[in-house]
Amino acid sequence: MSNQFNFKYTAPTEEERREIDSIRRQYSPREQTETKIDRLRRLDAKVKNTAIIWGLVLGVVGLLVFGMGLTMVLEWSIWFWGITLMVIGSVPIALAYPTYLNVLQKYKNRYGEEILRLSEELLNEEK
Repeated sequence: MSNQFNFKYTAPTEEERREIDSIRRQYSPREQTETKIDRLRRLDAKVKNTAIIWGLVLGVVGLLVFGMGLTMVLEWSIWFWGITLMVIGSVPIALAYPTYLNVLQKYKNRYGEEILRLSEELLNEEK
């Protein structure tokens, strides 16, 4: 028996290093410093996504209620309650787009000043 120790070391390839670094960044604590462009992107996404979510939720809920009423009429022949649910469900469906526009305008008013200020600062920095 020999007291020999064999060790084989292989360094990760450049592609493996990028993948490892990408995974590592997902688990490392976020930096507290946020660049102006990151903040601008985040605010823009917040304005748009909030409005989209409100409109979609209202439309989907209305559609589900409307669909339940339609099912009651077509499948179960429960005319009165089915038509009632269809009318009730059509109200949020009709209000989904105006709600989207209203929320979008509200958030544009709320964050618009800061978005304009940040974009102006970023455009002036480039000059």
